[in-house]
Amino acid sequence: MKKYILPLYLIASLMMFVACDHIDESERLIHVPMQPAKRVVLLEDFTGQQCVNCPTGSEVIEQLLEAYPDNVIAVGIHSGPLGFKGNSNNIGLATELGDEYYYHWDLEYQPVGLIDRHGAVNYTDWTKEVEEELQKESSLEMDLSATISDDQIIITVNETALSAGINGKIQVWLLEDGITASQKMPGGSVNKEYVHNHVLRAAVNGTWGEGCAPKEGETLTQTYSQAIDAAWDTANLSIVAFVYDDSGVLQAVKTKVAYSLT
Repeated sequence: MKKYILPLYLIASLMMFVACDHIDESERLIHVPMQPAKRVVLLEDFTGQQCVNCPTGSEVIEQLLEAYPDNVIAVGIHSGPLGFKGNSNNIGLATELGDEYYYHWDLEYQPVGLIDRHGAVNYTDWTKEVEEELQKESSLEMDLSATISDDQIIITVNETALSAGINGKIQVWLLEDGITASQKMPGGSVNKEYVHNHVLRAAVNGTWGEGCAPKEGETLTQTYSQAIDAAWDTANLSIVAFVYDDSGVLQAVKTKVAYSLT
């Protein structure tokens, strides 16, 4: 029987080879779509130090950040008629940048939020809207690093397209936590020791960002530098980057600013 085993094996191998050779080239390669990314929701909180309801809005944000620490990013944009730009006695957090955003979106009161830029939302509805947005998938993955080198923050952002047709803009912002400054409270009193978090300090790559259109499967990388203002506490700085288009925010990412190890 031994003398028949080898020929049969060779015949079987030859048949497999010949059969494989007849498979059409187009049938050998099957395109497997990339899996959608987990969404991170961006909440732009338009707030002001003279706004009595804004501390209540901040409480809603803190509850959302506690419930979804890895999937919700909040940015406090001090602006509008209830914003305060400061005087010789008090620190002001409102900026011309914040005002430009506030009036661009035709906002009419504070606090009010944009959730992935799908229109103005009252703070009483933020939780519901965020939870609905979290159920959506994203066609974009992002990662981010930010390190201090000398008097500069060096920022690197990567965006990987998981599907075709992405044609938007990338925006990079600098935020600061733990700022002690005055705040009007519900009831009208003023708390001069109020702690403001995730305060928008600067637009690193311009007010509206710059073009971002990766092809499916492609990763784009941008590197930026941001000069450090002497008024900022470097221990409390973070960077937020997000990609948006006319339909809203596609994906967002946030990281703490760290000191370089070199």
